Amino acid sequence: MPVPSAPFVPHYVAAPPTQADLDYADLAIIDLSKGDTPEGRRSLALQVRDAMRTNGFFYVVGHGYEPEQTSRIFDIADIPFAHTSEEEKLEYAGQMKITGSYQGYKARSYWHVDNGVRDQVENYNLNRDVTLRGHPRALRPFLSEIREFARFNHEHVLHEVLRLLALGIDLPEETFSRLHGFDAVGETYVRFMKYYPRSEEDEKQSNGLWLKGHTEDFGTITILWSQPVAALQILCPDKQWRWVNHIPNALVINAGDAMEFLTGGIYKGTIHRVVQPPEDQRSYTRLGVFYFAMTDDDVRLTPSSLGASSQILQDEGERKAPEDEAPTMEQWRKGRTAAYGQSELKKAETNGVETEIINGVLVKHYN
Repeated sequence: MPVPSAPFVPHYVAAPPTQADLDYADLAIIDLSKGDTPEGRRSLALQVRDAMRTNGFFYVVGHGYEPEQTSRIFDIADIPFAHTSEEEKLEYAGQMKITGSYQGYKARSYWHVDNGVRDQVENYNLNRDVTLRGHPRALRPFLSEIREFARFNHEHVLHEVLRLLALGIDLPEETFSRLHGFDAVGETYVRFMKYYPRSEEDEKQSNGLWLKGHTEDFGTITILWSQPVAALQILCPDKQWRWVNHIPNALVINAGDAMEFLTGGIYKGTIHRVVQPPEDQRSYTRLGVFYFAMTDDDVRLTPSSLGASSQILQDEGERKAPEDEAPTMEQWRKGRTAAYGQSELKKAETNGVETEIINGVLVKHYN
């Protein structure tokens, strides 16, 4: 029986790597292929723990997804933007402020960046269950591939990283992964994201800032598939902003709000932002592929939800909110999603910091 061929997809031509001399962050590189023995897993767990507690970001390689597969998923990622009409994009627009869900399109200029400047980034978001809502016609032939891509991220990357994070603080290996069911009710999703070049006036008004510095993403773990346009920066322990380098076919991993809540702040998110690329990449679009992971919706974001403890958790963990006031994952992600880039931010005493309160928790933005 002949094997059906994959549907044709136009090739997305990415920018060549920058030749600019940038100050890159020194991030750990975690090779998942070395975790096939107990000794190897323990070594990786310690590396992941140390990376998460210093820079808060690390690379993953040896994950098993081939470069040809990665190239194809980036080609597919461009379809909602380059091969879908503006009229159809409106038909599949997300209703973030109403539903607290990112599913569908986030149009350009939806977020306020600074000094009246709006963003120039377009998102298309698909729940890991791609059948939950309709999708643009051009994307429909690729939905089965996108679902398998989501499953790969979930089972071969997310769960592996979560197991290492658990081992790193002496918790049972499945402590975090059991709270992340692929078929459970929740909002874990694939995001395709495209940044467009901005006008010189917008760059001047916003001081080259494309996305405000923020400590965490909404969920537990964010998986970013590395791409060549330099724009992501993290605030390093010495309080210096440094660039995240591109490693072909590598993943960039960081923790989010929910992981900080579950571990009582042992695993914290690092402040990161998106800025104008170096001069030799400014005429290119920046196409991103992400997997944003969250626990199942009914999980209360507190250490008691782990069902286990360790001496490290007892000694160093602190609750973000009282036990009976801690939000569930559903409450937290809906509140953060609806408010992001829309709510009025208050200036804090610290220069460049703005704050808002969501579900009783103080959220900071770094301008």
